Amino acid sequence: MDLHLTRPGPVVPVAADPLGLAGPTPGQARGSRWRTSSPGRFVPVGVRADDTQQRIVEAVAGGVAGTAATGWSALHWQGARWFSGRRADGTPEPVLLAVGDAGNLAPRPGVRFCYDWLFDDDVIDVDGLPVTRPERSVCAEVLRVRTLARAVRIIEMATADDLVDLDALEAYALRIKGRPHTVRLFSALGLADENVWSPGESDMRHVWRTHRDSALLCNPPLFDHQGHHLLTPDLLDPVAGVIGEYNGRVHDERVVRRRDLNREELCRDLGLEVVEMVSMDLRDIRSFERRLDAAYERALGRREAGVRRQWTLEQPSWWIDTSTVVRRRALSDRERELWLRRLSA
Repeated sequence: MDLHLTRPGPVVPVAADPLGLAGPTPGQARGSRWRTSSPGRFVPVGVRADDTQQRIVEAVAGGVAGTAATGWSALHWQGARWFSGRRADGTPEPVLLAVGDAGNLAPRPGVRFCYDWLFDDDVIDVDGLPVTRPERSVCAEVLRVRTLARAVRIIEMATADDLVDLDALEAYALRIKGRPHTVRLFSALGLADENVWSPGESDMRHVWRTHRDSALLCNPPLFDHQGHHLLTPDLLDPVAGVIGEYNGRVHDERVVRRRDLNREELCRDLGLEVVEMVSMDLRDIRSFERRLDAAYERALGRREAGVRRQWTLEQPSWWIDTSTVVRRRALSDRERELWLRRLSA
């Protein structure tokens, strides 16, 4: 497939050219200065084959007419930060290609074909590369995972970058209702929240809600009774007064850890109990569950002792709510810079 990219960086694979004008001659293509990116397509040997965008371009260029990147591949191309194309161990995920009903194609290393038929409006052009629209891409990614927790995380990480909103996803899901695994898709849509900021937060919320049937708020801003912003925890059970914080590797750094300790002290002063989750907890969730139960017990003790809460969820007039995709999309560039700095943190 011939591509005409407008995005700088990735190199478009080309076919061999007997004249050597539009590509290497057949002899040059067999030499040491070119490598085969897909059958009949070549790129200079210096082009990095492990670059994620380059892998996507090479996969699409080697496809049949009508091929489009889909799933994580399309979401990554459209700027979704949490779809890196790599597994937890760092190995690359196969590039997902939507080929409609093209029939059985010869397997290719590093590529996985998705044969589900495409709607007329499913494929869009983004910087010269055909990709499936975000709703289709998210659904394709969800339908290939095996657990509800991963399905919810995929949806939430796509909404974190405002590529899709839950209403649009649900409308698209209704169009493909009846295809394999769509029951899990609808279950995940019912559990997803548009204000989750990281995969760790999504995982923690799933473990928390599985262990305790709690109505959790995601990244809710808390204020004092004079309208001053106090903090924005990852998760909050507003009834119990328990907040949750997911602490990844960055929280081990000294300056950040000191800030976290100050935050914990503030929460105690406000009448809140804090429970933290670290990445190791996902290997053995019982440790987190014990800490969670202990936090609920301490919070109950506060309530029974008549400790007055020093915080509120009521937003003052100066605050701009960014808890939904629709609200974030409505922000000006200046407002996005001011209110969404946490997205690039």
